[in-house]
Amino acid sequence: MNFFRGVMGGQSAGTQPSGVETIQKLCDRVASSTLLEDRRDAVRALKSLSKKYRMEVGTQAMEHLIHILQSDQSDSEILGYALDTLYNIICNEEEEEQDESEDDGQRRQEDDVGVQFADRFIQDQKNVTLLLSVLEEFDFHVRWPGVKLLTALLKCQCAQVQGVVLISPMGVSRLMDLLADSREVIRNDGLLLLQQLTKGNAAIQKIVAFENAFERLLDIITEEGTSDGGIVVEDCLLLLLNLLKNNSSNQNFFKEGSFIQRMKQWFQLGEESGGGWSAQKVTNLHLMLQLVRVMVSPVNSPGATASCQKSMFQCGLLQQLCTILMATGVPADILTETINTVSEVIRGSQVNQDYFASVNAPSNPPRPAIVVLLMSMVNERQPFVLRCAVLYCFQCFLYKNHKGQAEIVSTLLPSTIDAQSISAGQLLCGGLFSADSLSNWCASVALAHALHDNSNQKEQLLRVQLATSLGKPPISLLQQCTNILSQGDKISRKGSKVQTRVGLLMLLCTWISNCPIAVTHFLHNQENVPFLTAQISENLGEDENLVQGLCALLLGICIYYNDNSLENYTKEKLKQLIEKRIGKENFAEKLGFITKHELYSRAFQKPQPTFSTPEHMLFDHEFTKLVKELEGVITKAVHKSSEEDKKEEEVKKTLEQHDSIITQYKELIREQDAQITELKEQVSAMTCQKEQMESTITQQLSQIQQHKDQYNILKLKLGKDGAGSQADVQVNGVQVEELTALRLELEELRTQHTLLQTNLTEKDNLITSLKAEAARSAEGPAPASENTELLKEVEALRVQVQSQQAEISQLQSERRELQRRTQTVSGSVSEAETAKLSELEQRLSAQTAETHRLQEDVRTHSESRAQLEKELAAANSTAAILQAEKAKLQQEVSESKKEQDDLLVLLADQDQKILSLKQRLKALGETIEDEDDLDVRDQSDDDDDDEEEEEDDE
Repeated sequence: MNFFRGVMGGQSAGTQPSGVETIQKLCDRVASSTLLEDRRDAVRALKSLSKKYRMEVGTQAMEHLIHILQSDQSDSEILGYALDTLYNIICNEEEEEQDESEDDGQRRQEDDVGVQFADRFIQDQKNVTLLLSVLEEFDFHVRWPGVKLLTALLKCQCAQVQGVVLISPMGVSRLMDLLADSREVIRNDGLLLLQQLTKGNAAIQKIVAFENAFERLLDIITEEGTSDGGIVVEDCLLLLLNLLKNNSSNQNFFKEGSFIQRMKQWFQLGEESGGGWSAQKVTNLHLMLQLVRVMVSPVNSPGATASCQKSMFQCGLLQQLCTILMATGVPADILTETINTVSEVIRGSQVNQDYFASVNAPSNPPRPAIVVLLMSMVNERQPFVLRCAVLYCFQCFLYKNHKGQAEIVSTLLPSTIDAQSISAGQLLCGGLFSADSLSNWCASVALAHALHDNSNQKEQLLRVQLATSLGKPPISLLQQCTNILSQGDKISRKGSKVQTRVGLLMLLCTWISNCPIAVTHFLHNQENVPFLTAQISENLGEDENLVQGLCALLLGICIYYNDNSLENYTKEKLKQLIEKRIGKENFAEKLGFITKHELYSRAFQKPQPTFSTPEHMLFDHEFTKLVKELEGVITKAVHKSSEEDKKEEEVKKTLEQHDSIITQYKELIREQDAQITELKEQVSAMTCQKEQMESTITQQLSQIQQHKDQYNILKLKLGKDGAGSQADVQVNGVQVEELTALRLELEELRTQHTLLQTNLTEKDNLITSLKAEAARSAEGPAPASENTELLKEVEALRVQVQSQQAEISQLQSERRELQRRTQTVSGSVSEAETAKLSELEQRLSAQTAETHRLQEDVRTHSESRAQLEKELAAANSTAAILQAEKAKLQQEVSESKKEQDDLLVLLADQDQKILSLKQRLKALGETIEDEDDLDVRDQSDDDDDDEEEEEDDE
């Protein structure tokens, strides 16, 4: 810091060393200082000197600055100073505007210095790669000067820098990240950087497009206010033009990404304020219209153009453009560019052309947009570029549009003329016969486009009659055109007379070419051929050379497309006339004047008429293609002899006959191809049907086998495999033994029902016996062992009832499942679809009766099952009653047992008392007999009584 202050302080005091010495010391300081602060101060000083001493700083300090970028990347401040210094060296952007007195030579010299330093910087490709890595730094003071430096390098050495960026890993992706930077100044300078980067490099353009550039740029345009936005919108549009122009891959990606639909909002213009249109808005809209034209340019592939035209119509973009076209208050240059844009959107697209034909201007009464545009085209007060744009729009409307051509020609026919309104035909005729040569030329070219590649309309136009003054009969339009040609020198016109004659000759050449009837009508006028020969044979100035060439072309067309219907003007007589009056070599030379004209090649390049001045409007694009097609064949036709013509005619007739035969064979082959195709379709359909039937049969067989396996498993589960040895009979693919198993199951259910009733009877008997036992126990004590046995029997009975109920429920569920599967299998096989199923069908029909009978049995068993369920419910109810009574009996038994225990206690107490009383009596001397003695006495008394009774009986 002290060093920097010393240097700058010395400069202000006037005692400093020279600038070169100061720069040298600063460079030494950068190279030798070990402290980062010292190097930073030195680089800051170099930055301050780099604008005034650009050459010196660049020569001495560039290597040191590059080393700073390599070694001091951890310090953002010194990096920023180094990048700013390099930018000043290469770009020399002064903080203040340069003096106006500075000459161009000095500026070019400074630019050359910048190019030299830029070339020195990028000699080592690592420096550009290093700069790309520096751009990853998010710090503003590093990223912004880095962006500006790379932009300056691209301006100076674009191709070399593009090559380095292209081979650098993720080089383009790093630069695309600039568009996502939240700091607008970096984002905006990033746009400028990408503009330079994408110039003329299709590979980089593709990479940028696939890095989501379209989405991001359209978002920025929307954020900035679309057409009302500022310079940022312009930069985005310029970058989009770089990406799309002459890049079919990016154009297809743009269309497939549905970005065309987002362009519609650009042209939704609201009510303009009193201040009018700003210059920036005009610029933005101009670029937006150019972007639309890039997508539908005639130089694009026809398929891509047609697809974009379709998308523009479907999303409403064409409708929006037509709204601007018919709006009021639109600036002239925007209106002109809008007309050119609409022209290319509708060119060759029948749907778009039909829509444009239906557009009406907001006038009272409404007029078609085509009529309004033609009024501007033939109006000499309108701007020249606007009239050219209208002509181009009319040409695009008629391009490959036979329907539109017929509508234009119909407005000239006597039967369709409406005196109450202005039609397109009336405007074209008005321009054709106007005193303004530019209107003559535009109307002639427009009318020629209504006839291009349409022989039918050429013949229809021959019917057009024009009214004349002074009671003279009407004349044809064809005759009036030739009259204007022959009297051109006598009519005073505003503008170039050559332009008028060139326009009329182009119209006549287009009209009669490839139309023998029109050639006959032209030759029928006795004045036309002498006029043409006179024009061709005269030696006129250079300005008339083009007219002579077009006259030669018109006469050559009369020879080439002549059907020899007029005796005085057959092919042979016309060629003899040329040989006598003009000369074949002179004729060919005059014919060559057309293609040698300097404006011919310019018009041949593209369809849009682009002329710097009205005097340059001499050639039409479609006409130049017609000249290229006819020049060679006309030259050959003129040089051929009569014998060669006869041979050619014979060859033509032979070829026509062969063509007719070939056409017949082609028709026959087409019919046979159609029949073969139809038969192939039938065979294919039959094959598909056969495969479907085979697949259906296979599925049905697999289903049958699956059902058989399932039923076999159920048989094994129920243990019914050994029941009976009945013969197997197929019923819908199911063995009858399965249905027999169902019968056995029902019989078993009946047996279970009978057993259950028996068990219930036994329960009733047991309950009755229990009640009797309970009654007896109430009268007297019962042994405890008997009560325990009764309780065990009641518990066992309850368990048995529950197990039987569970078994009955399981049997019922299994029966329902078997019945469902039986019904499913019986309906799984549909009616036979092929002969392969005929045998199975017979077997099915043979067993239908048996199936019905079995179904009746199933229904009968179902009724029995229902009755069984009712009985089971009754049994369950009875069991519940028994359980209640059992509980009651258990309570009574427990109460009886308690009473018996109390009684036993009382008896034991009584015995104890009796024993104690006996002992007391014995102690008192009483004789007490034991119960055993009493029993023996009683027994002996009983025996004596028995003996006495026996004796009495004796």
